[in-house]
Amino acid sequence: MLAWIGLFALFLQGPVADSPSAAFGQAEYRLGPEDVISVFVWKQPDLSTTVVIRPDRKISLPLLGELDAAGKTASQLQAEIAAQLKQFVVDPRVNVIVKEINSPVISVLGQVRKPDRYHIRQRVTALEAIAMAGGFTDFAKRDKITIIRNGGTEKVRIQVDLKKVVSGHGEVYYLEPLDTLYVQ
Repeated sequence: MLAWIGLFALFLQGPVADSPSAAFGQAEYRLGPEDVISVFVWKQPDLSTTVVIRPDRKISLPLLGELDAAGKTASQLQAEIAAQLKQFVVDPRVNVIVKEINSPVISVLGQVRKPDRYHIRQRVTALEAIAMAGGFTDFAKRDKITIIRNGGTEKVRIQVDLKKVVSGHGEVYYLEPLDTLYVQ
């Protein structure tokens, strides 16, 4: 059944729930806590390092100390580091390379076989998230799914009827990092 759910999800067509900003996986990646980045400063091996973005959203770099990193793109962080290094290095050439993506997570809870937090690396639909969590339990109500969008200032609740989605009459919803999907 799990294989069927995963294969069927690939063929689903329908409108996508839009958010005001670009959807996850559709725009340049923004760094987050637990992501691993490499900061390379050309001809400055003592300033080049690999760091993990901490839960407080910061990194520590030689000479510069603490810098906010989470929420920025690699190119934005690169420009900021280069600008700050100008006080120590003539014409600093900086590259920020994302080595590991660990920050985008979703939670899948309720009547699924393996409720847990899951790392996502690409766009994931509600149906795919349930497949990641091992599928529905015998008591799951497939027409009573709630997506709780935790990414913004307000929590938004989206009701999803996966029976309609599977039959081709429902709306396909893509999850965003920090979303919680709850199956009644």
